[in-house]
Amino acid sequence: MNNPIKLNQDNLSQLPPDLARPTYDRSRLTTGIVHVGVGGFHRAHEAFYTDLLLQSEDVTQWGICGVGLREADRRMATILKEQDYLYTLIVKHPDGNVETKVIGSIVDFLLGCDDPASVIDRMADPATKIVSLTITEGGYNVDVETGEFDISNPDAQYDVENPSTPRLVFGYLTAALKKRREAGLPAFTVQSCDNVQHNGNLIRKMLVAFARLQDADLAEWIDKEVCFPNAMVDRIAPVTSESDIEYLRTEFNLDDQWPAVCEPFHQWVIEDSFCVGRPDWQNSGAQFVDDVKPYEEMKLRLLNAGHSVLGILGSVFGYQTIGECVHDELFREYLRKFFDIEATPVLDAVEGIDLDAYKATLIERFGNPSIRDNLARICLESSSKLPVFLIPTLRKNLASGGSIRYAALVIAAWCYYSDKHADRHGQPLEVADALKDELHEAAKATSKDRLSFLNIKQVFGDLASESRFTKVYVEMIDRVYGTPDVREHMQAIVHGPITP
Repeated sequence: MNNPIKLNQDNLSQLPPDLARPTYDRSRLTTGIVHVGVGGFHRAHEAFYTDLLLQSEDVTQWGICGVGLREADRRMATILKEQDYLYTLIVKHPDGNVETKVIGSIVDFLLGCDDPASVIDRMADPATKIVSLTITEGGYNVDVETGEFDISNPDAQYDVENPSTPRLVFGYLTAALKKRREAGLPAFTVQSCDNVQHNGNLIRKMLVAFARLQDADLAEWIDKEVCFPNAMVDRIAPVTSESDIEYLRTEFNLDDQWPAVCEPFHQWVIEDSFCVGRPDWQNSGAQFVDDVKPYEEMKLRLLNAGHSVLGILGSVFGYQTIGECVHDELFREYLRKFFDIEATPVLDAVEGIDLDAYKATLIERFGNPSIRDNLARICLESSSKLPVFLIPTLRKNLASGGSIRYAALVIAAWCYYSDKHADRHGQPLEVADALKDELHEAAKATSKDRLSFLNIKQVFGDLASESRFTKVYVEMIDRVYGTPDVREHMQAIVHGPITP
């Protein structure tokens, strides 16, 4: 094999003809979108939709400038810069077919931890129309007990006092919007692309609360002038592996240091509320609607909750990937019954969606053998995921008298996971969570107080006082701690008597 072709703008013409690449003139693109949090999902989703638009229409104002705020973003910044911000998207189909395409919609990348002023200035630039975000559920700095902005966060306290060198996204947004207001420029749109229900409403609430701590008049202007469209986003984008990098070298003689990987399915439902224009993403397959709520709730309560159900139970059992779980008939049946018995009855109707078909499609997607979606990734930051994905369904079923057994086993298994940091065979499990220590200490106390795990109020709120739940939860704790072979307990729930 020849020396691999390094991915960059000058080398695009040397790539094999069957490898799709940008046909638009990237040198003409200006930055209309600043995106905070460039990872696999952004590159497989918003950047993908934008690339499709740039390929099909003669538009130049919607180039993307990526932004990383933390030292952990340095590797992505370095690699993208070396590759002229190009990367390859590897789309893996269930039948083994693989599509590959070089994406060109990202045209710059800034590191806030090195030069916060450069990020603030780029956001404040008149050309910037949208600042979009994938900062994960934990990035919204919500006090889970109160639902308000968590001012106890040391970084938030620092940002209030140091507006020119912020650490959190709220500080950057506030500083940039202040500059635009002072310059007489219109506000930009703040667009969340995270798996968070009412994500636009949430970022509005948190940003206005933060800005109020610095400048009450500015906070009022932000609340009035900035648009925060809610959106539902969906595409499975697992962590890139060395085998993905090697695939490009073998198949295309291409050296891409960090390609993005995803499934073929993609969905983006967006509230059509923008301050100063938006891309015609509907021409790339996105859907603009008046009310996103039914779509996002459907996705969060089914897809995202389903991931957590399989992720936690599968990890404790000893599986490594979502695919392994779905190809286990009992896990598949457990998931489908969780969907049908606990999630669906508390969902609102979704116009134009056949829920039975949607649930079947989810299970098919989860079982895609080409997407090795590791359970360790699924379980990342579970303390911020479960309060959004799973616990609201549990609360609705408590209120309605519905089934809670499927969700209760998941939470009991999560307690075991957090306590032992090991699967049923004693093999170590990775715990990557902002509350790792609190989870471990509370779970470890289960031997003396079986409700101790539920006393983490920022995760569970008042669930420990719900007697119907605690009765079922204690039963599940006794089961899991008696034997961590969760398959045995899943079998008892799936094929046992139907009880709430």
